Amino acid sequence: MAKLGDWLEPHPHGIYVRPADAWVDPSTPQARALVTHGHADHARGGHSAVWATPETLAIMDCRYGAQAGNPVSYGESVRLGEVEATFVPAGHVLGSAQILLEHRGERIVVSGDYKRRPDPTCAPFEPVACDVFITEATFGLPVFRHPDTGDEIDKLVARLHANPDRCVLVGAYALGKAQRVIAELRARGHEAPIYIHGALQRLCDLYAEHGVRLGELIPVAGVPKAAMAGHVVMCPPSALNDRWSRRLPDPITSMASGWMRVRQRARQKLVELPLIMSDHADWDELIDTIAEIAPREVWVTHGREEALIHWCAMRQIKARALALVGFEDEDD
Repeated sequence: MAKLGDWLEPHPHGIYVRPADAWVDPSTPQARALVTHGHADHARGGHSAVWATPETLAIMDCRYGAQAGNPVSYGESVRLGEVEATFVPAGHVLGSAQILLEHRGERIVVSGDYKRRPDPTCAPFEPVACDVFITEATFGLPVFRHPDTGDEIDKLVARLHANPDRCVLVGAYALGKAQRVIAELRARGHEAPIYIHGALQRLCDLYAEHGVRLGELIPVAGVPKAAMAGHVVMCPPSALNDRWSRRLPDPITSMASGWMRVRQRARQKLVELPLIMSDHADWDELIDTIAEIAPREVWVTHGREEALIHWCAMRQIKARALALVGFEDEDD
């Protein structure tokens, strides 16, 4: 008797879908790749052919040059060999998708990275009934419960208003997090210009081209120091304590990340104003999603696998870790 999902082969460098002769999120160049989203730990250049959402392909073009892309819109299905593949919103970043794979009557969802809370920069997660749910566990411990996003943005605005002679320098990853912080600020009524590091420009432009409202963004280069007082400045995390930041007016150093829940991480990065904002599901979102979907099996790709596998076992849900390599927290 065939084992559930035995037509998927987890390898350290990706998941091979044998009857489709294709890979999901491979970390090495392949002939046929299905890509869930544009972060570098899931989307690599060099594939002979790529199936992804139009937004993900645009991100890959921006990062790696022109791709041999096959755009697949949300809700659209494509046939690859003996497998039907359908792309469904994952709520992670612009263009992020879960991939539903159907073969011999079985339904397997590769969720990629996902979150369940609202995000003005991307389509919300849609739960999909399936036999096997392949999930991340980046924040797969009960200690990780992300606070309300609006409250974190209010902290940022309050600190800005309390220090009109300084700027608030927010470190945020270039794809997804930076644009989300900006869009959340706009949603809270902050319409003042926001100054950005040059490394954020291309992807902010791409988001704006895809209809995400970011408002007025001004490159820091060439702007007098005094002009940025009382404003938000955005940069990649690597620039927070770099020589680049010396051109700013007495910056209040901040960082937007789910890891800011861990005080030691904030101290290590010399962060004065930690903002706990993640593009990954927290513990409650992970277990609520599994309970809602009610799969027969759960496979965990990366993160804190042990706690989530134990939670599943206590509820008679078969679960196992896939031990994929190369998945980093670049996007958080």
